[in-house]
Amino acid sequence: MKIIVRETPPRTVWALEQAGIHPLLARLYAARGVRHQEELDDALGLLLRPEQLLGAEAAARLLADAITAQQRLLVVADYDCDGASACAVALRGLRLLGAQQVDYLVPDRVVDGYGLTAAIAERVQQRGADVLITVDNGIASCEGVARARALGLRVIVTDHHLPGAQLPEADAIVNPNQPGCPFPSKAMAGVGVMFYVLLALRAELRARGCFDAASQPRLEPLLPLVALGTVADVVKLDSNNRRLVAQGLKRIRAGQMPAGLRALLDAAGRRPETAGTFEFGFALGPRINAAGRLADMRIGIECLLTDDPGQAQRLAQQLDAINRERRDIESGMREQAMLLAENLLTEDEQPPAAITVYDPEFHEGVVGIVASRLKDRLHRPTFVFAASSAPGKAHELKGSGRSIAGFHLRDALDLVAKRHPGVILKFGGHAMAAGCTLAREQLPAFQQALTQVAQEWLDEATLTRRLETDGPLAPQWCRPEVVDQLALQVWGQGFAPPTFSEPVQVLSQRLVGEGKNHLQIKLLHQGQPMDAIWFGNTQPLPQRAMLAFRLDVNEWRGQRRVQFIVEGVEADSAAASTATSTATSTAT
Repeated sequence: MKIIVRETPPRTVWALEQAGIHPLLARLYAARGVRHQEELDDALGLLLRPEQLLGAEAAARLLADAITAQQRLLVVADYDCDGASACAVALRGLRLLGAQQVDYLVPDRVVDGYGLTAAIAERVQQRGADVLITVDNGIASCEGVARARALGLRVIVTDHHLPGAQLPEADAIVNPNQPGCPFPSKAMAGVGVMFYVLLALRAELRARGCFDAASQPRLEPLLPLVALGTVADVVKLDSNNRRLVAQGLKRIRAGQMPAGLRALLDAAGRRPETAGTFEFGFALGPRINAAGRLADMRIGIECLLTDDPGQAQRLAQQLDAINRERRDIESGMREQAMLLAENLLTEDEQPPAAITVYDPEFHEGVVGIVASRLKDRLHRPTFVFAASSAPGKAHELKGSGRSIAGFHLRDALDLVAKRHPGVILKFGGHAMAAGCTLAREQLPAFQQALTQVAQEWLDEATLTRRLETDGPLAPQWCRPEVVDQLALQVWGQGFAPPTFSEPVQVLSQRLVGEGKNHLQIKLLHQGQPMDAIWFGNTQPLPQRAMLAFRLDVNEWRGQRRVQFIVEGVEADSAAASTATSTATSTAT
């Protein structure tokens, strides 16, 4: 691993400090491109205006007409946390704005696949809908949209994914990434796009005299759901997304949230008053996603829709149980996938340029998570395949891939498909994540073709894992209250949480945990003793090492102490060659 320290403009740090920002935060913000205090202002009034979002006003007029005519609205959702959050925001928001007949449908991951298909359009029409609204999908659903319109439905597509060469012929398309859209934030999640449609709809209804600015329905209570979907979908947290997330977190910390979010926090053992982006990404998001992976995403959506605390608790407990099952399945799959990947290592113990693994026992709902874990471990573009469980598709394999910086996964699949027609039945995705379907007998050809593309596109520098950090941490900031303050900030994709790095002296280390798969370390940090833990690592450290770490607070018997969470290590040049016998013996 190569540790890279972010550049921090000293003048910017000074200016931010002079504006009253904590010195450590000033340094962290400056390293992430913040230049002025105003960029950190999360006031709602600073959100980008909905009229800048191409298609939002057209969608608002269509929805306003439908609400006035008391037409039936039906939302077609996606089966991940962003899709579930967007669906809940759509139903809650449309009802707030006067819709009397609004319902939803979410495709089954196995049976239906992703997006608005012709079959889904027919199911929408059979349920008596007049207007079909997609959330977090639809921009690539040309056939599905065409079928819906042929059946007499009005179609509004709200999505954030990159469009293909052809756009669907919907009545309105709202997507910041569609051609010609001037909206400055191209990184909104699907839930953010739907929230902006509601803002535009409220403005349209206000213009029609349905209410005025004083009496209009408040949409701010939807922001906790917007924040959840935005963080869980790992979109870039640009300034607009950070404001959406910050506003949602403020409401959660003040106890103002849907019953389902409170119940999910309880199920995860988290406190609303200290909730942060970590809770969205690693506690709530996985529980909702688990429903779409292993069961029925309607459980997750209903949890976000209910206002009954008792029902919310029951649904949250159900989601928690599904997530525990997901973890058990993932654990077994990850171990088997790692064994399969190790069989691909070269004579010098290096992985190939791309990893492809398959096992008949793999669960197709979990292949994406396992691919992500393998990618993180081996730092290679990785595909994990499972047998399709869709009716009549037993001969097919469904794969999910995750990539590394510098290797556009969707473009790689496109090249494989062009070079080897017939190997891939269908594919889609973007730079860092993609999926594809193969006939089972085509797996060896796919593996060889993807590896060939990776060998052509990747060089030694790209194949070397790089970890950006914020450099050394002054001992004066190793205090629980400082760690608490950091945890309350909005961190995420494109605005990375603080990670520090510097040489440390390792005093002792040992393996801990039920499976002895975590390394507990005692070290000297700038002369001060410090505890650290490296989750999922069993390899001992040298006596001196360049450590990359995050800050955490360990609470034990009422005492709160700072500890380091190790993210990686770059061995000190003087000690890299000697992982000493002391280090080895103490790691047992």
